Amino acid sequence: MKTLRDQIKETVQHITGKTRVKPKIGIILGTGLGKLAEEVVGADILPYHQLPHFPESTVVSHKGELIFGTISGKSCCMMEGRFHFYEGYTLAQATFPVRVMKALGVEILIISNAAGGMNRGYEAGDLVAITDHINLMGANPLIGPNDDALGPRFPDMCRPYDKGLIRTAKTVAKEEGLTLKEGVYVAVSGPNLETRAEYRFLSMIGADCVGMSTVPEVIVAVHAGLRTFAVSCITDTCFPETLEPVDIEKILRVAGEAEPRLARLVSKLIAKL
Repeated sequence: MKTLRDQIKETVQHITGKTRVKPKIGIILGTGLGKLAEEVVGADILPYHQLPHFPESTVVSHKGELIFGTISGKSCCMMEGRFHFYEGYTLAQATFPVRVMKALGVEILIISNAAGGMNRGYEAGDLVAITDHINLMGANPLIGPNDDALGPRFPDMCRPYDKGLIRTAKTVAKEEGLTLKEGVYVAVSGPNLETRAEYRFLSMIGADCVGMSTVPEVIVAVHAGLRTFAVSCITDTCFPETLEPVDIEKILRVAGEAEPRLARLVSKLIAKL
């Protein structure tokens, strides 16, 4: 069996044979948040199924493409569609693209996701900069033998989200007339949504929003030494006393309506990096 380092090397060799872009910024786009891909100039598009060792995205709203090009004049590598634990992949598989981005030269990782809001100050459509997280997925992408060339055995997680990037994003939001709130994100395995009791519990332990991604990617990003900024689009509010059955189409619609604001925030943030 090939080592993780060998797999990364093979994937990078394949990619560098398909594009001349040398990305410094990596971007992972979440559910219903693909509009930023339209901002990429001179795009080289590589479908996941053509990349060695890449999983395939099985979520309908995720295109499954790795896009190389420039945004706001900066070289970027963008995942249009991510991989989830609930799709049946291990977290090591789900976070493999972060490893590849690092090997390609990426220094900053920007992540977006769609999330349910439990903070009483949130409304559907809000953008929330993640300041910290709670991992309740029951797994960790770093479990197993550690390759010291990829990162330390025991990475410190006291600052998983870069404070400087958060400050810059808030400055951008103010300049652009956008509202950017802050909060703690909790990751669960999914694919089911939470019960009233679970939402109550998650809120009690300090979470402001909940989703099924991002945290494994951030753990690997920290392990790899990347600076990370993550933003959630609140697609629905999850208050136990008013909880109603989830309408997935409505969630996608809310994410779609937030897309232009998110794309503007990220593109202007990249311009300042």
